[in-house]
Amino acid sequence: MKKLLSLALCAALLLAVCGVSVAEPAKTAMTPGTYTASTQGQNDFVTVEVTVTEDAITDVKVVSHQETPGIGAPLTEEGLEGATPVAVLPQMIVDAQSCEVDSISGATLTSLAIKNAVKDALTQAGANLDDWSTAPEKPAPEAKELTADVVILGAGGSGLASAISALENGAENVILVEKCGAVGGDTLVCGAIYNTPDEALQSVETLSAAKRAAIEAVLAKEPASDEQAKLIETVKGELAAYDEAGRTDIFDSEAWFALQTWDGGDYVANPALVEVLTGKAKAGYDWIVDMGLEFYPVIGQGAGSLWERTHTTTSTMGTGFIRTYLKKLAEYGDKVTVLYNTTAKAITKDENGTVVGAEAEDRDGNTYTLHANKGVVLATGGFSANGKMAQEYNTSGKWDDLSKVKTTNRYACSQGDGIKMATEIGASLTDMDQIQLLYLGNLVNGQLTKYPKRVVSGTDQEIFINKEGNRFVQEDGRRDQICLASLKQTDGYFFFLESGDGSFEDLDTAISADGFSLRFLEEQGYIYVGETLDELAQKLNDAYGCTMTGEGLQATVDAFNTCVKNGADPEFGRTLFTTELTKGPWVATPRQACLHHTMGGVTIDTEAHVLDNDGNVIPGLVACGEVTGGIHGGNRLGGNAVVDTVVFGKLAGETITK
Repeated sequence: MKKLLSLALCAALLLAVCGVSVAEPAKTAMTPGTYTASTQGQNDFVTVEVTVTEDAITDVKVVSHQETPGIGAPLTEEGLEGATPVAVLPQMIVDAQSCEVDSISGATLTSLAIKNAVKDALTQAGANLDDWSTAPEKPAPEAKELTADVVILGAGGSGLASAISALENGAENVILVEKCGAVGGDTLVCGAIYNTPDEALQSVETLSAAKRAAIEAVLAKEPASDEQAKLIETVKGELAAYDEAGRTDIFDSEAWFALQTWDGGDYVANPALVEVLTGKAKAGYDWIVDMGLEFYPVIGQGAGSLWERTHTTTSTMGTGFIRTYLKKLAEYGDKVTVLYNTTAKAITKDENGTVVGAEAEDRDGNTYTLHANKGVVLATGGFSANGKMAQEYNTSGKWDDLSKVKTTNRYACSQGDGIKMATEIGASLTDMDQIQLLYLGNLVNGQLTKYPKRVVSGTDQEIFINKEGNRFVQEDGRRDQICLASLKQTDGYFFFLESGDGSFEDLDTAISADGFSLRFLEEQGYIYVGETLDELAQKLNDAYGCTMTGEGLQATVDAFNTCVKNGADPEFGRTLFTTELTKGPWVATPRQACLHHTMGGVTIDTEAHVLDNDGNVIPGLVACGEVTGGIHGGNRLGGNAVVDTVVFGKLAGETITK
């Protein structure tokens, strides 16, 4: 039965047909004033102040938050990164006189927190929320055409690096296509560690006997190829010269970096690409330092990096890289166009098979035909946030079902878009079954956030313990081996255990790797602190149902300290020893293995050209960053992904402008 129209609606329709205007129903009057409300955001509560009259929202301010710079909150004072919710949503709500404005792509949780807090404040003022829930009208979609020398698909770390490089090498202008509301991609939330030999910093450290043995173990392997044999002989010669000079500092070289990267990836990678990565790492480091990026003046060994060649930025997470790139791009003014909230849909070729541009569409339905005079850079990232795609290519036998595993990546960024577009125009793929998990994901959402700095860059000053309080793995070993071991522990997670020894900051002043106070992390349950091991064990037992005892933890710590004294770890094979763990405060950080990096992607040559299924260059198309394959092999060393974005991003910009 058809529903009968209400008498009121019938009357309104009749008046409209007769040409009589109908006034909109009056809004429920509010009590004028300023109201404060808070709701949970990505990291903590977001607090807003909303000022209203009887019938209008006159002001909205975010007065406190701890949202991630470059994603939820501004990264630069100039707002060069694009739109972030804290920066733009308040004014959008005032302009629209509505809470139903669009969320910022890539920052949904922060967007929802602001809008929900505003709704709470309006409710306090006596508003009927239905009066403030009409979405603003949008103009009809348009079809647009834009032309530049270089079109770059993806504005993460590698895409921004390629844009700068292209402009430095003669491109008149560039267009960057970014599907989120702000640039940065997963580089923003990476550990921001960068590997490269650095004689100045390595010369003040000492090569331990365990590290020397690690070199000799790799050199003793029977070469499986001419390339491997050549690298081994090169490193043997360099090590002999090191010994002849009577040196005791940290041994390193481009060849040893290459051999260790290739060996750490089970010799799956293309050795020519490995040598580009490692051979150009120092030049890439100098390039970004010259732009203004600052690193701590010490060398370390990052998580899973296998060697003391890791440089750590002074900025939180990867924000320093993106901020540095943005400030450099700002120098080029209107030569740089960024299409935010815009997703690339296809790479286009001309009748001769040369890539000449791309098709894209923004969130409002506007379509873009992008013409590239010199070519296209593919920099769209990997597919670690696409569980279905990860499981589709999970055929190596290393991992169980990956479709439900959490990811450290930003969901909006790493969906494999570029790989799909490239294969549609005949690009070949390499190493798609090589998928990496990382053991640094938090237990809440898997993100690489909210941990003390030493968790990533201070492997020498911590041990890993399971719910029983026992060590279970070589802490300075390969990432895949640590992840596989951690997944086998009770409930599939473990704890980093640090002490008050070594380079530990006061808990009341220390800041986490992503900019939070350690006291905040303690309050939120991301870390647990005890002045004694007894106290820490009790806290972990209460929070996680662990079966630890203070005596058991002390036995674990004592056994490790014996390894430090002897410089050897007979049970697990650890090689990095600098600090005995002897005193509080003791800090435990719960972590789990999560999807982190996909080593497979489009096939490239040593100049970053994309190759087709016959091994030929696809003219006009280069690629850089995680969208590519063949560089890292079966296991990416920690710190090499950032090197990849810099080295191959820079190289892609150089190649596309030739």
